[in-house]
Amino acid sequence: MTRDTEHALSFGRAVGDYELGRPGYPTEAIDWIRGELGELAAGHPDDRLARAAGSTTRTLVDVGAGTGKFTASLLGHGARVVAVEPDAAMRETLAAKLTEVVTLAGTGEELPLDDASADLVTFAQAWHWVDVPAASAEVARVLKPGGLLALVWNIRDESVDWVARLTGIIEPSAAEQYDSRTPKVAAPLAPTAHSEFTWENPLNREQLLAMVTSRSYIIALQPHERANVVRLVERLLDEHPDLASLTTYPMPYVTRVTLARVTP
Repeated sequence: MTRDTEHALSFGRAVGDYELGRPGYPTEAIDWIRGELGELAAGHPDDRLARAAGSTTRTLVDVGAGTGKFTASLLGHGARVVAVEPDAAMRETLAAKLTEVVTLAGTGEELPLDDASADLVTFAQAWHWVDVPAASAEVARVLKPGGLLALVWNIRDESVDWVARLTGIIEPSAAEQYDSRTPKVAAPLAPTAHSEFTWENPLNREQLLAMVTSRSYIIALQPHERANVVRLVERLLDEHPDLASLTTYPMPYVTRVTLARVTP
């Protein structure tokens, strides 16, 4: 992940807050990705030959996996799941939490995987950190024929007033400033589908503040600046009319998913 190394690799300094405050991903989005992967691969000659020979185990690779928020959703259905993460503290947390996952050091531009070894490669909250041409070429290298790339983002729904005010305090993140509706990929990959899923992630006060302090921009602040941001967020929670009586805050999200594959 090379686009902004300082911020991209800052999360390990706040790994506890990241694990506590960051959301997971909606089941509907995961099911849609699995369904699209099944339709693509089942129609590919190599996949049909593998099934005929009795080899049905798929390899799913989550890149920029962090503490495994998205990785966990790939488990099950008999798949082999591999997590690739450049930050050592994040990898350690993921490996301890998801012992059945193969956890490796690497980046989107340098994947520690063999050629044509992955059925699915995912980047959840991570593609905006990569060098797109280099990462696209590397993903294409490791995908099996008929394989799929999934680019996933959770974006807070700022049509809700208090959420917009929250963003005004903490500033938009790199992910929120990135075009997650039509993210760029480079040859030999091409986008094939896009879908969006609306949902809510309930957070208590501690979790919501951890979500704030786990952001790369906030991590990079001086301690007194970070404390001031937290004070302003706490004031919002205490004084906004939609929040003042709450102890659990329903954070609204839109999860955007773009799929791509190697073009013929």
